[in-house]
Amino acid sequence: MRTMWLAGAAMAMLGFGAQAAITPHPEAEAQALNLAEKAIALRSVRGPDNKTPEVAALYKAALVAGGFADQDVTITPVDDTAYLIARWPGSDPSLKPLVISGHMDVVEAKPADWKRDPFTPVVENGYLFGRGSSDMKLDGTLAIASLNELRRESYKPRRTIIIEFSGDEETTMKTSAIIAGKLADSELVLNIDGGNGTLSEATNAPEYFTWQGAEKTYADFELSTANEGGHSSEPRKVNAIDELAAALLRIHDYQFKPELSDLTKAYFLQAANYEDPAIGAAMRAFAADPTDKAAIATLSANPATVGKIGTTCVVTMIKGGHALNALPGSATANINCRIFPGHKPADIMAELAGVAADPGVTFKDVTEGSVMTEASPMRPDYIQAVKTALAGPYPGVPIFPAMSSGASDSMWFRSHGVPSYGSSPVFMKDSDDFAHGLNERAPIATIAPAIDYYLTLIPELSK
Repeated sequence: MRTMWLAGAAMAMLGFGAQAAITPHPEAEAQALNLAEKAIALRSVRGPDNKTPEVAALYKAALVAGGFADQDVTITPVDDTAYLIARWPGSDPSLKPLVISGHMDVVEAKPADWKRDPFTPVVENGYLFGRGSSDMKLDGTLAIASLNELRRESYKPRRTIIIEFSGDEETTMKTSAIIAGKLADSELVLNIDGGNGTLSEATNAPEYFTWQGAEKTYADFELSTANEGGHSSEPRKVNAIDELAAALLRIHDYQFKPELSDLTKAYFLQAANYEDPAIGAAMRAFAADPTDKAAIATLSANPATVGKIGTTCVVTMIKGGHALNALPGSATANINCRIFPGHKPADIMAELAGVAADPGVTFKDVTEGSVMTEASPMRPDYIQAVKTALAGPYPGVPIFPAMSSGASDSMWFRSHGVPSYGSSPVFMKDSDDFAHGLNERAPIATIAPAIDYYLTLIPELSK
């Protein structure tokens, strides 16, 4: 009964008409939802009582039951967490493997703030509620269920398929870096924690699908000033807080040179069709001429687009002084930067130092858990595979690349020269996206077409 309901939900809630060709896979659909519910119930949050190793055990049991050899699914403890790597050997060992990448950990959630307990999965009104439902336990179990379905259908990959899950993507990314190092000889990575489809707010019908081909480099720079301080009744011309504040204001007023890549140009030209007219027009103008001042002004004023046209840096923390009645002897601030692909953090820090224009302000790179990466190439084989995979469940849906402002496990693979692409088939409305927030949820209707997508995409890239 539940599997019939899943299939019906896909057709009804996503607005599919007769032209959509979703092949039902009831066993896989049921397994994806059931596994996701079990995984959500495990509080896989860094710190005391971290259940991430139990999520790994849950995923391993499902893979082994689906046909993976027990010795081909390894769970490795690291600190209070763990990571999982599972291999499906291909028939041609000379081919580099295809990697499917995800993570098992989630962001902390306080039950008192939620309408429902975040670690008690609930299926209600067409949604799966719970921490990790959209980021990214349902995504993970969709991939597991799809691999098991391929085995049931007797698929024989020519290229080895590896599915892996890190255990601290939301925090230190220590296991993320370890996994990428171990799999640095891979052909390409399908990062199922990136990219996705968008549903219309008005009709709930599929509007477009973006795959993530690049992400900005995360960096934190500490700015500090110091002097001898003194009594507040005897103000001095040089004040550590005043000096730091002046430098921060100069940085605030500075804009890095707007930039355009082949990937972001393709994004602007196609995403413009789904924006408000003024933003859409600015996107097209910027794509045609990245020096267009009017377009830059419009896109810079919009928080949703300013990060897409170049490097951004913003003050996120500040502290200074030691007493209410004393001159500050020191002051520090943190500048958080999201750096456009192709630039080294050291160069951006040097540029900021030039903008601050004060030798009394010192700069220090205090970034943790990040590494500079270039964009992945716009590989025709990957792009065609996505088009082919989406053609059945989402016929005619526009497909284009995007650049993420955040950091994902793709960063670590790209640092080893392995192309990584955000490839999640989950479709949802922007208004339903509560990842990292309260009352996180994912639409049940996305399950059936997502599995249909994977059952084409994975063979396309592993045959």
